[in-house]
Amino acid sequence: MSKVTDLYGSMVFNEHTMQERLPSATYKQLMRTIKGGEPLDIDVANVVAHAMKEWAIEKGATHFTHWFQPLTGITSEKHDSFIDPTPDGRAIMTFSGKELIQGEPDASSFPSGGLRATFEARGYTAWDPTSYAFIKDEVLCIPTAFCSYTGEALDKKTPLLRSMKAIEIQAKRVLALFGEAGERVTTTLGAEQEYFLVSERDYEQRLDLMLTGRTLFGYSPCKGQELEEHYFGAIRPTVNEFMKELDDELWALGVSARTKHNEVAPAQHELAPIFAETNRGVDENLLTMEKMKLLASHYGLVCLQHEKPFEFINGSGKHNNWSISADGKNLFDPGENPMENLRFLVFLTCVIEAVDEYQELLRMSAASAGNDHRLGANEAPPAIVSMFLGDELGAIVEALVDEHDYTSAERVSMDLGVDVLPNFIKDNTDRNRTSPFAFTGNKFEFRMPGSAQNLSDVNMVLNTAMAKSLKGFADAMEGKTGDAFEAAAIDYIKRTLRDHERIIFNGDGYSAEWEAEAARRGLANHRTTAEALPCYVAPKSIALFAEFGVLTETEVRSRYEVKLEKYNKIMNIECRVMKRLVRRDYLPAINRYAAKLANGIAAIRGVLPDGDTSFMEDKLRRLVAGAAEINRQLEKLHSLHRASVEIADQQERANMNAHEIVPVMDALRHAVDEMEIIVEREAWPVPTYNEILFYA
Repeated sequence: MSKVTDLYGSMVFNEHTMQERLPSATYKQLMRTIKGGEPLDIDVANVVAHAMKEWAIEKGATHFTHWFQPLTGITSEKHDSFIDPTPDGRAIMTFSGKELIQGEPDASSFPSGGLRATFEARGYTAWDPTSYAFIKDEVLCIPTAFCSYTGEALDKKTPLLRSMKAIEIQAKRVLALFGEAGERVTTTLGAEQEYFLVSERDYEQRLDLMLTGRTLFGYSPCKGQELEEHYFGAIRPTVNEFMKELDDELWALGVSARTKHNEVAPAQHELAPIFAETNRGVDENLLTMEKMKLLASHYGLVCLQHEKPFEFINGSGKHNNWSISADGKNLFDPGENPMENLRFLVFLTCVIEAVDEYQELLRMSAASAGNDHRLGANEAPPAIVSMFLGDELGAIVEALVDEHDYTSAERVSMDLGVDVLPNFIKDNTDRNRTSPFAFTGNKFEFRMPGSAQNLSDVNMVLNTAMAKSLKGFADAMEGKTGDAFEAAAIDYIKRTLRDHERIIFNGDGYSAEWEAEAARRGLANHRTTAEALPCYVAPKSIALFAEFGVLTETEVRSRYEVKLEKYNKIMNIECRVMKRLVRRDYLPAINRYAAKLANGIAAIRGVLPDGDTSFMEDKLRRLVAGAAEINRQLEKLHSLHRASVEIADQQERANMNAHEIVPVMDALRHAVDEMEIIVEREAWPVPTYNEILFYA
C-alpha cells in the first residue's frame, strides 16, 4: 500500500493540485474567489475546467458530475462523459468552464415542498469552489449548489453557505471592536459518525431492516451492552479489514478520518474526522456515509445508519462539533484565564443567547422519525435543549450574573499514584453525555443529531442564530472604544447572561427532576418530530432567516413541508411493513407452532393418558392468547393507518402518526416480541437480536 502521506488527497483537486496545475495568474484569481468571495470569471473557469479534466483523466476518470444535496438529505449525481465526437468518427475529451460552473438536472423529481412541479422541471446546479472537486468511481465529482429556475434554493448546501456568510459578516464586526481585522471567519465542523455493522445473511432475512433501516420487532437480547465490554474493545478481524479499506478510500478523497473504535452497543462502531470548514465537513461526512454503505458489502456486512436500529441498546448519533475560527484562531478557546479573556466571554455569551433564543429551532433541526426513537435514553440527549459549560465556565457565568468575585481554578495535575505513569493536566470541563449542547474545551458539541442526518440543517440554524447574537452585540457596541468599550461590553455580557442563564444545565438530563425544572424555566420539550417541526414556520424563525438572507419565507415553508412529508412517508412505510410482517410471517409462525404443540399434547395423551402436560397446555394458552392480542393490535393499527392516509393536512397527519399510531405500533411490537421467547427457535421466522448483534 502507498504511504498514507502519498495516498491522502490523491483523488482531490485540492489547493496543492491547483497550484501545480494552474497558471499562476489563474490560481491567484481562483484563490480570491475561494477565500475572498470574489466572482469567478468565465475565462478563469475555462482554464480551471481544462486543468481539472486533464488531471481527472490521468486518474482514470471518464465522466463528470455535479454532486449536490437535494432536500432528500442525501447526495445526487448525474454522470456525463468527457467524450466529444469529431466529424472523422473519432472522439476527443472536452470539459468547458460552463460545464464546470453550471449544470441542469431535473428539479421536479426531487422533494421541493411545492417549489417545483412536473410542468416546472428546470433547475440548476452551481459549482461551490470552496469545496474541492474529487474523483469517485472514475467520475469527477464537482460539489454544487442546487436551485430552481426561479432562483429558490432546492438543496441543503445553499442555505448553509448563506449562513456561513452571515456569521462571517457579524463576527468580523465584533472582532473589529477588539482591533482585529481578520481576513476570514469560518465555522468549523467535526462530525462523529456512529453506525452498526451486521451480517448480510441476517439482514436479508429481516424485511424491516431492509425497508425501514430498523427492527420493528425484536425481544431484548440475553446479553446487551450491560457488561460495557464492547466500548473501545478489540475490533474483530472482519470489521478491522472493513475499517482499513474505509480509511484508505476516505484518505484518498481528502477526508481526514482520524479515530475509529467500537462503540458502546454490540455491533456498533464510530468514525471521527479532524474538523474542516463546515460546508466541506458536511460534504466529507456525506462521502463517509456513502463509502461505509458501499464497502461493507466487500466483507459480507451491511452498514446501518438508522438512529435506532435496535431497541434496548444505544442508538447511533452524529455529534456535531462546532466552532468558529478567525484566520486560524479558534474563537472559542478560553485561554489560560477565560475570566480575563473578554473576546472569549463575548463569543461565549452570544452562543448562550443564540441557543436559548432559538432552542426550538435547534430541536427542529435534529428532528426525524428515526431520531424520535433515540432521544432521551442510552446516552442520547433528551428532547429538551440545554447547555453544559462545565465547572470552570459555569462558575465564571455565575460570578458575572451574581456580580461576585471569581477565583480562577488552578490547573490541576493528575497524579495517578504510580511513579512510572506520567502526570497530566486535567481539562477545564468534564463531559456530560446527557447534555444536548456541551462545551468541550474549545468547541461546542451538539449531540442531538441522528446518524442518518445531513448536518447542513443543524449548522445552518447554529450559524444564523449566532449571527443574530453577534449582530446584537456589534450594534450595541459600535462607536465605543477603549475603556468605554470594555465597560459597556462587560455590562452587556452580564445583562445577556442574566436573561439567558436558564438554558445552562450541568446535571443529569435524564432525571424527572430536570424535566420538571426545565418546564419551570420555560424551556421547550418537543418530544416528537410532529411537535418540533411547526417552529420552523413560526414568525420568529421566518424573521431570523430573512434578516440574514439565509432562507426566504417561501424557502422556509417549502422545507417545513418536505420534512413533514418525509416523516409521514416513513411512518406510512413502517406501518405497511409491520402489517405485512405480522400477517405473513409472525402470526403464521405462531399459529403453526401452536398447532404443533397442540398435536404434541394430543399425541402424549394418546400414549400416556395420565401424563402431566399442564406445562405444555399453559404454553399453548399463552400462544393462543398472544396471537389474539396480536390480531387485536393489528386490526387497530390497520384502522388508524387507513384513516391517517386520508388526512390531507400533513401536520394533522403527523400529529396522528406521533400520538395515536406510534403507541399502537409499540403495543403490536410488544405483543409479537412476547411470543418470540415462547416459540421454539427453529419456528421463529427471522433472526433474533441474539443472532444479529453477536454474529461471528
